[in-house]
Amino acid sequence: MSTPHPVDQRLPLAKLLPFGLQHVLVMAATPISSVFLVSKTLGMTPELTIKLLSATFVLAGLGTLLQSFGPWRFGVRLPFVMLPGGAPVVLFLAIAQEHGLPTASGAVILTGVFYFVALPLFTRLLRFFPTVVIGTMIVIVGVNLVKVGGLLVTGKPGSPDFGNPRDLLLGFATVAFTVLFLRFLTGMLRQLAVVLGLVAGTGMAVLLGATSFGEVGAGGVFNLPDPLPFGAPEFSLFAALPLMVFALVSMAEATGQTVLNGEIVGKEIDPRRDVPRTIRGDALISLLGGFFGTSLMVTSGENIGIVRMTGVRSRYVTAVAGVVLVVIGVVTPIAEVINGIPAAVVGGTAIVVFAVITVLGIQLLRQVDLADHANSVICAVALAFGLLPILVPGVYDRLPSSLSTFLDSGVAVGAFVAVGLNIAFHYLRRSTTSTTTEK
Repeated sequence: MSTPHPVDQRLPLAKLLPFGLQHVLVMAATPISSVFLVSKTLGMTPELTIKLLSATFVLAGLGTLLQSFGPWRFGVRLPFVMLPGGAPVVLFLAIAQEHGLPTASGAVILTGVFYFVALPLFTRLLRFFPTVVIGTMIVIVGVNLVKVGGLLVTGKPGSPDFGNPRDLLLGFATVAFTVLFLRFLTGMLRQLAVVLGLVAGTGMAVLLGATSFGEVGAGGVFNLPDPLPFGAPEFSLFAALPLMVFALVSMAEATGQTVLNGEIVGKEIDPRRDVPRTIRGDALISLLGGFFGTSLMVTSGENIGIVRMTGVRSRYVTAVAGVVLVVIGVVTPIAEVINGIPAAVVGGTAIVVFAVITVLGIQLLRQVDLADHANSVICAVALAFGLLPILVPGVYDRLPSSLSTFLDSGVAVGAFVAVGLNIAFHYLRRSTTSTTTEK
């Protein structure tokens, strides 16, 4: 009997549950913060907010299960977690503020359909995504995520709590706890270093009076998402255009994440076969999300860092994480407990995990011959354009909103620049050389 590949290995439940919970605890801040951002910006009632939080967790769980098991070529059968994307939430808000919530939901549904329509063309373009392009994209993704984690610790610049010493202490202490556990623990406990660091940081927050578990149980016990919470969706191609542009960006991100995840778990990836499976999973869950009031749901590259740090490669771990996410969406007090963990503690954990993604991007670039002039120019220029909006926020604010929305996504800009330069250096040059030779 042949030994299954580590990614297909079914671990005992005693290991699956804590490993799966580790993924959830690191990622849970994303769905909670995205829902609260939408709720507070649009002035939603507490009841509607709870329904949207339930829908977001349930859909994230279903999407995680889909990517982990990959039935009918929907999902890639890798240890992925699905979450609401940050940029899509902002775009959803902009559409809702300008055209209303029914139109925003309609835009999500249209974008879900657009994924399927655009996917065949995108698949043909995957040959323009060699390792130098994907490695550069992953570095940009990692830096952007480190910034996201850092802001959880520091707060937003200009806000009254920005740089609060207590939050800085909690964030850096959580990093220190995680490193200590990685250094001195062994076996399964070492593999759980990320969640143990988060628990230790939360314990320190309790001692400092920085937690907020007082509302646990106040919202009832069980909660189910409601279909069409904003009424019948309204469809406008013009309103949906920004989300459709992001869908193209999301496809590029999914390409890099799928290749990187395969690299980490040691599974051979065929981009033309496997990347479409990842994207189909994103498309289906996003389409379903439009009927439950959420924005686009995307496969997250964030949990890839956990896989790398812990060495636990089984997709059944993320499948358990998917089940836990669904349970959180249905059992209200669990979400309330997770919401009580201070943002600074989650941010401290996230900084470590997300920085690992940057290192993995550098590791991919080591496979590229950067002594080659073309490859060095592709990498350098793409990094410059990709990191600019991350390092200098608001640099494109004076441009038209439709253009600035695209340019503000460092990952999108870096990907398009890298692909364009790769074509210019490695394909147009061949064409020119061939023409000259024929003459």
